[in-house]
Amino acid sequence: MEKTAVVSEVLAPLTEETRRAIAAGGVVRSFPKGTILINEGDTGDSLYIVLAGRVKVFASNAAGREIVLSFFGPGEYIGEMSLDGSPRSASVMTVEPTTCAIINRASFREFLLEYPEFAMHLIGKLIQRVRAATENVKSLALSDVYGRLVRLIMTLAVERNGALVVPEKLTQQDIAERVGASRDMISKLLKDLVAGGYLKVENRTITVLKKPPAGW
Repeated sequence: MEKTAVVSEVLAPLTEETRRAIAAGGVVRSFPKGTILINEGDTGDSLYIVLAGRVKVFASNAAGREIVLSFFGPGEYIGEMSLDGSPRSASVMTVEPTTCAIINRASFREFLLEYPEFAMHLIGKLIQRVRAATENVKSLALSDVYGRLVRLIMTLAVERNGALVVPEKLTQQDIAERVGASRDMISKLLKDLVAGGYLKVENRTITVLKKPPAGW
């Protein structure tokens, strides 16, 4: 399967206070790992606020080829694109046990009127996601596998104790699925980057020792 991932800076997740206020107008439900919350193409009018856990947003075709669009955790929300009544533009699946507050369109509109600061947050989030989608298309069209791999690593990496570390414990298959490549290709590129002194990989934790070159 071909997959890739949206990579961008993100707005701060919703505060606990805002999450509680939104959840008060909906239903809180818990889901096991691997549960499909939203199916691409379905008609829906609910917004999901992630209270705990983690979800994957993806699109697929009839042949089973899949594109990973993003991952979201606590304080993020999904399903906002369907609040105009249109079919779902992507599918969402839990990747670990997850708890969500589910809000219908009518309740959500009332909340927007009562809390205009959240409306501004929503606008900012939508702009951010459009920009991220644009960058993702550019990456797929203009970058080779090496370029997409480096872009993913450098975007996910955060500073910890003076070092750049990817906090997610990614397997080679995870990475392959997120950049649209084979696991064998990712394995080879990672080994080359480690041998070149650019990365350190221990227990599925990637540490950036020095910035990888633009091309390989």
